[in-house]
Amino acid sequence: MPSFLYSQLFVRPKYPTTSFAGKTVIVTGSNTGLGKEAARHFARLGASKVILAVRNTKAGEAAKQDIESTTHCASDVVEIWALDLSSFESVKAFAERATKNLSRIDVLLENAGIAVAKYDVAEGHERTITVNVISTFLLALLLLPKLEATAQKFNTQPHLTIVSSEVHGHCKFPEWKADNTFATLSSKETANMDERYPVSKLLEVLVCRALAPKLDGTGVILNYLNPGLCHSELSREGPLMLEVLKFFLARTAEVGSRILVAAAVAGPESHGKYISNGIVLEEDLSPFVKSEDGKAASEKIWKELTAILEEIQPGVTANALK
Repeated sequence: MPSFLYSQLFVRPKYPTTSFAGKTVIVTGSNTGLGKEAARHFARLGASKVILAVRNTKAGEAAKQDIESTTHCASDVVEIWALDLSSFESVKAFAERATKNLSRIDVLLENAGIAVAKYDVAEGHERTITVNVISTFLLALLLLPKLEATAQKFNTQPHLTIVSSEVHGHCKFPEWKADNTFATLSSKETANMDERYPVSKLLEVLVCRALAPKLDGTGVILNYLNPGLCHSELSREGPLMLEVLKFFLARTAEVGSRILVAAAVAGPESHGKYISNGIVLEEDLSPFVKSEDGKAASEKIWKELTAILEEIQPGVTANALK
């Protein structure tokens, strides 16, 4: 808690200045909040193409107009593409479109996520798990070949960046010891919705730690980040306490988005690493993640997740096994 308070009140991440000229960037969940402000930075910094991957395309169009009016980028830079992470078919359709229509992908910034207090199901799993974990990594693996091709063709280092959270350390997560962790998390009888959002963020961290070594030598940099507590619409379906904390401590969405952009330009030293306050801060990972149990949980979660992803799209996990 002291480090959280210090970061929130006294640390101000650097304003992004690195050029994105010639680059293509995809930002999920970018019609509002952190995603929108990160997309604004990418457009301001000269990206050739910024894809706003959003569930609500009408809100996406409004975000596009707002970004264009403040950055004065060309009208063909920002594009609105439909992406609903609660639908596996939507994820697959988005990935197919990106693979076919984009000449390159330099940044896949996976920012979209939900925080809900009520149990609900999407695609056979509890909705938070579907959106924040399964679909997030389904999209990542589907687009890995394009990221790798970009690295080879343009002699660059594309980024796969996952927006996680420091709340990954705010849960007990006994479910990792269950015979089937994902089934236990998604069962209405065993789902602990009080811990659900932190658990989803912990799952992201554990999966990233399992996936990163498999991408060594591909040219793709995988990192994951903590933007801190920010003003956004994330808590619109979440608990009241989150709104109270935001009122007193939250960063603006623009300040938080600087960490997203910092991760998207971080060098090879950030591969497989946790970024907080705009820099690699592995020491800020939870004790569980760094423990032997955490390592075992990471391997177990990866094994279960790949089985789920193979059911959704046979052969997709081979993209991470080269």
